Amino acid sequence: MTSMDSQRHDNGFTLVELLIVVAIIGIIAAIAVPGLLRARQAGNEASAIGSMRAINSAQAAFAASCGSGFYAPTLLVLGTPATGSTMAFIHPDLGSGLTVYKHGYDITMTGTLAAASPQPCNGGAANTTTTGFHAEASPVAAGGRFFTTNTTGTIWTDASAIAAADIGAPGGGRPIQ
Repeated sequence: MTSMDSQRHDNGFTLVELLIVVAIIGIIAAIAVPGLLRARQAGNEASAIGSMRAINSAQAAFAASCGSGFYAPTLLVLGTPATGSTMAFIHPDLGSGLTVYKHGYDITMTGTLAAASPQPCNGGAANTTTTGFHAEASPVAAGGRFFTTNTTGTIWTDASAIAAADIGAPGGGRPIQ
């Protein structure tokens, strides 16, 4: 044994050991990432369903207290407080525009204009309230489910967009609530 061999110390890891650790981390990531993506999509869908419920509740409150039995034509109208109030009918994250992006979904709402409807209490003009409404949450990314609701308060889902005329018809989505 030489003096050089007795002074040699093994410090650190070998290349093979490092490659094994990297491979194990890669395998764990490959297993975990799809589950995380499914959880994220489920969360986005739950948010879209919650948005449809919020629209139903806001429309019921608007019709009962501000619209004289008629509905708001757009999300923006639901986001406008009644005259003399600071509280809108819907949370600002949904009532801030005609189309709202929320958690991976574009949320829109349209109304069926009434021929003669009263002026709503939140500053809109006469004949701008509606006899009905149709709201839809459309996924921005491919692969998500579509959600829709209308004056019935039922929420429907389908893998493709659901037209207002198709709600409740065969092939027009299935109710989830």
